[in-house]
Amino acid sequence: MDRKNHQIKQLKGLLLQAWSLESSSKWTAENPACGQCGVTALVVQDVLGGELLKTPLSEGWHFYNLIGGETLDFTASQFSKPIQYHGLAASREEAFGDTNQMQYTYLRRRVLGLWNQ
Repeated sequence: MDRKNHQIKQLKGLLLQAWSLESSSKWTAENPACGQCGVTALVVQDVLGGELLKTPLSEGWHFYNLIGGETLDFTASQFSKPIQYHGLAASREEAFGDTNQMQYTYLRRRVLGLWNQ
């Protein structure tokens, strides 16, 4: 497994450990990715770089990442149906519209703490 794929796999596991009610008020043990898309896309960009993307869903905008030409959606598991990705460019400000500073600070601090262990 190359370094990038190893980092992606590692980050997926760390996000599962880090997601909580502190990072999204929609979090549940049964659906830990629920409500985590904006905050997760921001933290993933902080850790791995890349671009932020968005796709319109009936629930509102869904945020995810584009890294090295690959679409990465760490929170797709929150949905029961596959997503039709539109790949629209998104800004950090737009993604922050889906979260708040406290949730972002919590998730970023938690993920980076686990990442650096």
